[in-house]
Amino acid sequence: MNGNREAHGRNSVSAVLSATLWRSLWFATLWWVLAGGAAWGFGAPVIAAAVGASLALQPARRVRLRPWGLLRFAGYFLTQSPRAGLDVARRAFAPGLPLAPALLTFRLRLPEGPARTLLVNTMSLLPGSLSAGIEGNRLRLHVLDTRLPVEQELREVEARIAAMFGVELKPDNSTQRRREARSINLKSLR
Repeated sequence: MNGNREAHGRNSVSAVLSATLWRSLWFATLWWVLAGGAAWGFGAPVIAAAVGASLALQPARRVRLRPWGLLRFAGYFLTQSPRAGLDVARRAFAPGLPLAPALLTFRLRLPEGPARTLLVNTMSLLPGSLSAGIEGNRLRLHVLDTRLPVEQELREVEARIAAMFGVELKPDNSTQRRREARSINLKSLR
């Protein structure tokens, strides 16, 4: 019993040290970009404060990613994200704005935690969708066009993230989505 506590304690310390290192590198890189590589005397305490605040607000967790799942997700994301940008640009410059916007609600199958957070953020970077909120296991998405296969894309991203994190998806009892706003007549808003 005591051995399990010691192993858990080592894992917790290891997770905190690892998170501190990665966050320090992240904030130092951010400082370097924003400050142009200057003012490290001021930047070092700012970086330390940012790391401390991030650890207080988002405690370190031991997350193990599956390498093959990570590669598959990265490949998918690197192809879909530019597609999203091109789709939005095409719609912005098209005469008549080919839009059918709506707020849709979907039941999530990923467990709470980093995998779900990644899903919510990833959906904002895919074609025509923006995460508008999350309540419990429901995700609200603002979509530009209800004719796009939004739910199919959500389920695909969910499956890829589950494979990357090595977690099981909850059974999908209902794939109901509630359309809270069918469409908005943008011409009436002008």
